[in-house]
Amino acid sequence: MNEQSPLIAAEGVTRTYHGSQVVQDVSLQVEPGESVVILGPSGAGKSTLLRCLAGLEPIQAGQIIFRGAELSRSGRSPHLSCGDIGMVFQQFNLFPHLTAVENVALAPTRVRRVKRETALAEARQLLARVGLAHRADHYPFELSGGQQQRVAIARALAMHPALMLFDEPTSALDPEFTREVLEVMRALAADGMTIIVVTHEMAFARGTADRVVVMDHGRIVEDGPTEQVFMAPRHERTERFLRQVSTA
Repeated sequence: MNEQSPLIAAEGVTRTYHGSQVVQDVSLQVEPGESVVILGPSGAGKSTLLRCLAGLEPIQAGQIIFRGAELSRSGRSPHLSCGDIGMVFQQFNLFPHLTAVENVALAPTRVRRVKRETALAEARQLLARVGLAHRADHYPFELSGGQQQRVAIARALAMHPALMLFDEPTSALDPEFTREVLEVMRALAADGMTIIVVTHEMAFARGTADRVVVMDHGRIVEDGPTEQVFMAPRHERTERFLRQVSTA
């Protein structure tokens, strides 16, 4: 990948469900080390776009380029990135019969054939990184929702991704647990990890993102530096959305 190239780029991407365009002609570039937050009302196509970027959804038009190589193209099945793109979902999806450290170590041993002892040692380091060294040997049912989501983040990091995608990772959490997950995400951004986050957490977006993208009805209506979008939005739909969330 050329140093001047974006890490990931969507070019004219359209995703259709049952004849309805959920994502419409979206173009987006994200540079290495950049933190981008995608905002917008429910049903705007934010999560679908994220899944397309991850190679989890086929697209009907356009293409997605990751590290200079084609990840998805219209008319073809998406190509999974084998861990180079990590994704954290709303639900934690941990294996209930495995401890936290075993959940984190599973993919490196199964997908990348890392020795179990090596994978477990690194898994403990990653759990320490997300503040869970003391819970490494606990099962998911013994962990709070926030702790389970932090295990899910560590699990994604175990594959050494170049890009992390977060799909409303705190939407199912109480405020107390939301804060601890957001702190981990802030730390990743501060460490230079490239992240794209779909969220309704306005304080996180304003305090962490380099750029904010606003979607509505499957399209990007605004894309700019965080303070510019929040303080002087160029599109009426952005202004209306920000006004609504600030009074909610």
